[in-house]
Parts: sequence; C-alpha cells; structure tokens
Amino acid sequence: MKIAVLPGDGIGTEIVAEAVKVLKVLDLPLEMETALVGGAAYEAHGHPLPESTLKLAMASDAVLFGAVGDWKYDKLDRPLRPEQAILGLRKNMGLFANFRPAICYEQLVGASSLKPELISGLDILIIRELTGDIYFGQPRGRRIATDGHFPGAEEAFDTMRYSRPEIERIAHVAFQAAQKRSKRVTSVDKNNVLETSQLWKDVMIEVAQQYPDVALDHMLVDNAAMQLVKAPKAFDVLVTGNMFGDILSDEASMLTGSIGMLPSASLNAQGQGLYEPSHGSAPDIAGKGIANPLATILSVAMMLRFSLNQEAAALRIEAAVQKVLQQGLRTGDIYSEGTTRVSTVQMGDAVARAL
Repeated sequence: MKIAVLPGDGIGTEIVAEAVKVLKVLDLPLEMETALVGGAAYEAHGHPLPESTLKLAMASDAVLFGAVGDWKYDKLDRPLRPEQAILGLRKNMGLFANFRPAICYEQLVGASSLKPELISGLDILIIRELTGDIYFGQPRGRRIATDGHFPGAEEAFDTMRYSRPEIERIAHVAFQAAQKRSKRVTSVDKNNVLETSQLWKDVMIEVAQQYPDVALDHMLVDNAAMQLVKAPKAFDVLVTGNMFGDILSDEASMLTGSIGMLPSASLNAQGQGLYEPSHGSAPDIAGKGIANPLATILSVAMMLRFSLNQEAAALRIEAAVQKVLQQGLRTGDIYSEGTTRVSTVQMGDAVARAL
C-alpha cells in the first residue's frame, strides 16, 4: 500500500511527522514516500505543485497531506501561491467528495463554546463537493499586476458553475453515506437567489428517489449556518457545494472544541484519497511544538478505512485517541483546568503508546 506523504508548510511538517509515527506502530505493509508541496515546493522548484510531486500522488493509493501556505507568499501571482497545490491535487486526482466529520468527544465537551447539552454526543458528517462551484468557474477578471492584485481595477468576477453530473455523483455519495448512519440527508443551497442552487436542489430531489430509505430535507445556507450553532445535533449527513461546504465545515469544527480535532478525506470515484486535517498551516505557531496532531492522526484513520481497506487498523487509531483524551492529555487548543498540557510530539507519542 503506497502512501504519498506531503507535509507542506508551517505546522504541516510537525503534525504529519506524528501521523507517520502512528502509522509505523501499526506494522502494516506500507510504502511511504515524502515529497515537497506548497511554499516549500515553490522555494525548491519554483512551483507549489511540481510535476514530480503530482506524479507521486497520482501513483499512490492515498495521499497524507499536512497544510500549505504562509503570509510571505501572499504577494505571489495567484497560480504560484502555495494554496494552488491543494486545488491542483483535487483537480488532477478527481477528488470530488470531501468528508468532514464533526464529532464531539465526551472528554472535550467543556472545550466547546456551546452549552454541553447542545453538543454532547454530536456526530455530524459534512460532505462537500470539491471540484466544481466558484473555485473552478471561469476566472476572476483581468489581472494587471504579477503579484496577484488588481491595482487600479474597478471590477473582478468569479463564476459559480455546476453541471448535472457533478451534482448527481456527490448526491449518490451523500445518500450512500446516510444509509450507513441515521438515514437522513440535509441538502444545503441558496436556491432562492442562485440558479446553480436551484439546479442543485432539483437534482438532489431526483437522486433521492433512488434511496427511498433515506429522508431528504433542504435548507438555505444562511439558515444552516444558524442551525449549526442553535441545534447541531439535528443534522446527520449534510451535503453542499464547494464554497458553502468550505465555510460550514469550518463552523462545525468549532462545535467540537477545536479545529485541531477535525480530520478530513477527499475521495475520487476509484477510492483513491487525499487525507488532511481541516485546519491550515498556522505559520504563527510553526516550530513551537504546540500544534494539535490529532486531526492529522484521525485523518490517517480515515485513510485506512476509505482507501486502504484496513477498518480494524482505523478503529485501533480512533480508540487510541479516545484513550489519550481519557488520560487527560491535551495540546494547548483543547487544554482546560485539570488536564495535562502536552506538546505536539508528546501527543503523538501518547497515541503511539496507546496503540
């Protein structure tokens, strides 16, 4: 089983190191190869996604991804910015389905900003369409300067676009995921304003007819944002487009106490996937040894489950994370009085010991 390891920038190198440590404890027949991506790749090769890195990713069963980006690259022309690496991987690998579970572990109920009764037992799965929408529509106006900005320009635009096949395939993913859970799908759009959202809703209704055992309801995105903090446990599977999913999944992450706890999986039609924490590169804390590696470690569990067909190993990792939390070990983002603050490496060591 071949894994491309792409640590990236900022805290990416620190958290991926702990995830790799956990993988090695499992003693599975894994071949791991590391490559540069993001700002680190730009520094070495002049591009955030070098051909060699893309080739490695395409040839692997799964990609373990850290995070990319740093403020020092903000003045680069947009195609050369570190964030373009992840967009390039999604496009070239056909990673259209993004799974972002938001689970509130009982030990972390107190870390959430919401009342315990609202989030205790929370288990939401957000499924975000990943290769369409405004991020991949027709481009953004005429760029006048090479630094990615528009000095003197009076207009810029982005195009929100979806096709029926794109919506159909993510709909099937959502309904099939719901069949394994509580058989409820909430489709989120903005059909009262956007034509793309009206098509989204129409196609969701059509596909739902193939899944009579799954209940489908619809919600406007602004209401969904409100309901996620008002009554989050009312959701089971939430499916939405690329931009809305980007925003709502980050909102949902804070229900769990910290975005440092949120894993994610991005899959293509063949089951090949890219696995990464939902958070970014956090250059302000890079190198300080305080980043939470649990989201990346839990992403490894998703990788074992969805791309490598190693369900038992995935369950072992998830149980190990639970055990470490029960022991009271916390990185700074989830620390509270009465628990023990640990570093990034110490948290990785603790999960490895629990395994």
